Amino acid sequence: MTIALSQFNEVRLDRVSREFGALNALRDVSLTIQRREFIALLGPSGCGKSTTLNCIAGLLPVTGGAIWLDKNRIDTLRPEERGFGMVFQNYALFPHLNVRQNIGFGLKMRGIPRAEIDRKVNEALSLVHLHGQENKLPGQLSGGQQQRVAIARAIVIEPPLVLMDEPLSNLDAKLRLEMRAEIRRIHNELGATTIYVTHDQDEALSLADRIVVLRDGVVRQVGTPKELYEGPAHLDVADFMGFRNRLKGNVVAVENGRALLDVEGMRISGVARETLSVGSIAYAAIRPDDLVLGEAGGNALQVRVDTIEYRGREFVGTAHSEGGLDFVFRAHQPVELGSTVHLQADDQRVLVFAEPIKGRK
Repeated sequence: MTIALSQFNEVRLDRVSREFGALNALRDVSLTIQRREFIALLGPSGCGKSTTLNCIAGLLPVTGGAIWLDKNRIDTLRPEERGFGMVFQNYALFPHLNVRQNIGFGLKMRGIPRAEIDRKVNEALSLVHLHGQENKLPGQLSGGQQQRVAIARAIVIEPPLVLMDEPLSNLDAKLRLEMRAEIRRIHNELGATTIYVTHDQDEALSLADRIVVLRDGVVRQVGTPKELYEGPAHLDVADFMGFRNRLKGNVVAVENGRALLDVEGMRISGVARETLSVGSIAYAAIRPDDLVLGEAGGNALQVRVDTIEYRGREFVGTAHSEGGLDFVFRAHQPVELGSTVHLQADDQRVLVFAEPIKGRK
């Protein structure tokens, strides 16, 4: 394999903003991406992740701040002058061109000699495992194959950056898993630098070296998958890291990095992730995996079971408290619908956050 992506040391976003009239889609986003990193931009719809990617690509101009590739400012350059590879959600293949022609299109536009185009296209076909499909039209390919063509087209021009905007969202669950592994393999084999937009925490956790969580156009937290999974810094980050149970209560005590909440008369203890004060409102966040059937006592919540589903090795249930709080929990045995049970969590696995500012969940 002789495809070698252009070398650089870092991409740097310096207080980048993007306004659409009165809407601030991005607000002072600063981020440094090192060569060969796989960065995932994660967040809900409208958080600014695709806007960030489009500003890096040059598809949207920034309205504040700057973007740098090493010492070169690039936000003033046209998209074609940046030379980045882009993989879109809808593949964006030319329906009248076959696989080989689609992959080689960017090289042809650059005036590369035919023999060189053929060589590079063959290398790209090999990298994405599409040999034997090169003469087919996009309409004759599966969704996964079409996405491989889109990836090959993006990397064949040897870009300094590969930008991917939710490339797997149109695929079914099985293909998403397969393509997830393929994207990481291609990234590793090329020694590429990849920025990947997704709203799927599983994709971000499995693919990325670092995850950037955005909300309302602001970077909320940056860290490795392990750092974000085990130690989300804010309630909205915890929500995206799978802490589906959020219990609102009053802070009864704070000591040595731990907090005790009163939740509907029940006491819940956990690790304080933000500055808390006695008497304030806070939220305990718990993953379903960490909320299990237990006995009355410490960190136990009395609930009524609403649903229970068999998931092979375990059961997943939903329940509600007398005060109307909703819960998702795991069990190793079936639980009778409508029964009253106690759900319990290890206090080391419970994270406690201050009440979010108004307008932010």
